Amino acid sequence: MTQTIANGVVHDVPADLLKALLSDESALERWEDLTPLSRNEWICWTITVKQPKTRINHIERTITELREGKRRPCCWAGCPHRTDKPINSTQKWVFSKQSSK
Repeated sequence: MTQTIANGVVHDVPADLLKALLSDESALERWEDLTPLSRNEWICWTITVKQPKTRINHIERTITELREGKRRPCCWAGCPHRTDKPINSTQKWVFSKQSSK
């Protein structure tokens, strides 16, 4: 039987993050207490990286930071995949810098 947990607004929890959350009761409890938008931010922050090593790091940080009580990833421009609001000027600037690399 596969256990399901709460998803984000746009994103579903990917298998690797799901496994990490299910292996840590404290982080999972805090995950379930987050708003759908907060969960979405963590998921998007995890899945939008390019390198597998960075993704692993983001998953580990998600678990650690949830245990520490953080509710959203720090210093991240936000999910560009949401269609319920326009991309803000900060996100546009960050995305323009990423595409020029």
